[in-house]
Amino acid sequence: MPLRRHPVRYTLWLARTGSAPRTLSLPVWIPLVILAVLAGWSGLNLWLWNRTAEMRSLQLQLVSMNEQARKLNNQLAAERSRVDAERTRNNALSEDAQGILRQLQTLETEINALRRRAGMPEIKLTPSRNEGGTSNTNEGGTSSTNEGGARGGGDTKPAELETVLDFAQGQLKGFRRDLVELSPELNQTLEREAATPYGYPVRGYGRITSGFGYRRSPFGWSFEYHNGLDFPAPYGTPVRTTGAGVVEAAGYRPIFGLAVVVDHGFGYKTLYGHLSSTRVRVGDRAERGDVIGGIGSTGRSTGPHLHYTVIREGSDVNPRGYLQ
Repeated sequence: MPLRRHPVRYTLWLARTGSAPRTLSLPVWIPLVILAVLAGWSGLNLWLWNRTAEMRSLQLQLVSMNEQARKLNNQLAAERSRVDAERTRNNALSEDAQGILRQLQTLETEINALRRRAGMPEIKLTPSRNEGGTSNTNEGGTSSTNEGGARGGGDTKPAELETVLDFAQGQLKGFRRDLVELSPELNQTLEREAATPYGYPVRGYGRITSGFGYRRSPFGWSFEYHNGLDFPAPYGTPVRTTGAGVVEAAGYRPIFGLAVVVDHGFGYKTLYGHLSSTRVRVGDRAERGDVIGGIGSTGRSTGPHLHYTVIREGSDVNPRGYLQ
């Protein structure tokens, strides 16, 4: 007769002081399950600890990367600000450079206006918009080309300030030399202009009753040569010199009565006749517009008026060409 196998069990003895021990009998699979659970729990805790360590490491890396990204953003922002500031500065410098070129062109225009006024030829010191470069006239009369001018097809390249400043410095030297050359010629021109008879000798009375040349005599039926213009005006109306000069004569003349002759220099003289009174003496300096006497009817005259004569290089000329 075969032996009967009993199922394997584990018995736990639980002893307590002062009481009878107790036994706890467990099937064999329960401790196995408990061990398996403990092993699984330990493995899970180990896996979670490793995952936590990895997450902590990743978190530290992320914090480091965030810090690096922040620094890079700050650097990019600073660089962007620097680039913007540099761009703004370059734009401002370009505008300044263009402004300097415009001022040089204006100065050249004004100097050429003075040269024309002085009877001198014009100069070319600054480039035009259609030229291929910056033309600079040196002392030898040749032209050199700088990079600050226009390039091709009418497109204007903004000149850099340093280039324009160098160019402007050279131009200003040329302007100074030209002004030194121009100054005496211009002064002489201004003196000539101030001395040349111009305008009406009687303000507000521009009507002419007798012109220049041959006319019928107001004292008979014959013809006579009239070497000036007659301006009728009320007795005592101020008579003014038409140009700067020195009084050459002031007194009575057989035909023109009380008269004043002004020597303007540069070959010009003017005569003011039939005056009622004079306010100047021989040798006095008179400027254009100064009152030298009053309208009268002295000498060979039929009524109060001014006889006005312009003399150029010793010959009487028609004063009409000197009224405007």
